[in-house]
Amino acid sequence: MSSQEDYGALLRLYGDGLSDAYRAPDGERYRLLFDQLCRLLVKSSPFNLEIPAPFRLTAQRYLNEDAATRQQMDQAENRNFMVSDLADFIELKRRMAARRDGA
Repeated sequence: MSSQEDYGALLRLYGDGLSDAYRAPDGERYRLLFDQLCRLLVKSSPFNLEIPAPFRLTAQRYLNEDAATRQQMDQAENRNFMVSDLADFIELKRRMAARRDGA
């Protein structure tokens, strides 16, 4: 099962600045992170249902080795852009939960 904490722990391993991952000069720097995020995205969980469908569908197609998706995600800038957008979404959800909980 994937939770917001699972995503947060994984993203923290890569430090701050993930919202700018798409600008990374090293195209391979975030490949492992992308692969790990895809594995989290395809797990059945209530939190994953809150994540926009395009993230989950791309992850499913990528892991199922869909040719078109693989071709698109073999380009580092596309992978990094998805990582960046997903990191921003996870951070937004975290902040909204903290505000709701009064933290």
